[in-house]
Amino acid sequence: MNNAPESAFRDHMRRGAERILEGFPEELRPEIYIVSFRIWRIDQDPRHPYVAIGYNTESEVRRVLEQECSYEGSARWEYSYWLLEGFEMVGHVPEDPGGRLHLAEAEAAGLWYEDEGSLSGKVCDALVDQLVSRFDDVCIDVARHLRADGHLTRVLGRPVPIVLFDMDRPGWEMEATQAANPPDVIADFTEHQSVR
Repeated sequence: MNNAPESAFRDHMRRGAERILEGFPEELRPEIYIVSFRIWRIDQDPRHPYVAIGYNTESEVRRVLEQECSYEGSARWEYSYWLLEGFEMVGHVPEDPGGRLHLAEAEAAGLWYEDEGSLSGKVCDALVDQLVSRFDDVCIDVARHLRADGHLTRVLGRPVPIVLFDMDRPGWEMEATQAANPPDVIADFTEHQSVR
């Protein structure tokens, strides 16, 4: 994975992630054991990516173990069992003014296109791959930033893993999460992923 380019969009994403983290409910912070970065796209359009920054709690793990899943490793470390709805999004979405920064940087890099039908399949695939990769790199950079500047520890009182995932790319979460976290912080996550 490449280093995220220096950019106004990246800086906007960092500030947005800090603000979202600070908005995590005070009463839940002692129970939060993982921060989630759910990467997605509006209407699955790679030109409009966003990340929903959320969390999972020890209470949710207990609830899942009682009602849905009997294996704690799955309940704790697989995003299909986590809280996923109702979290704030940052990126190229209508409610985030950073969308115009993303658009400007994609245009400047020659990656923006208006009509998919006007492009050959190979050209379109190459542009999509580059758009997705650039957004991935920004999200990994944001996760590293939250840890490096101490913001994550200040908000939650301790280091916790930041797990990045994209439901369209099963297995990618391991690569991205390893790139975004020190090995000791994600040791339990990594161990579970390796025995799945």
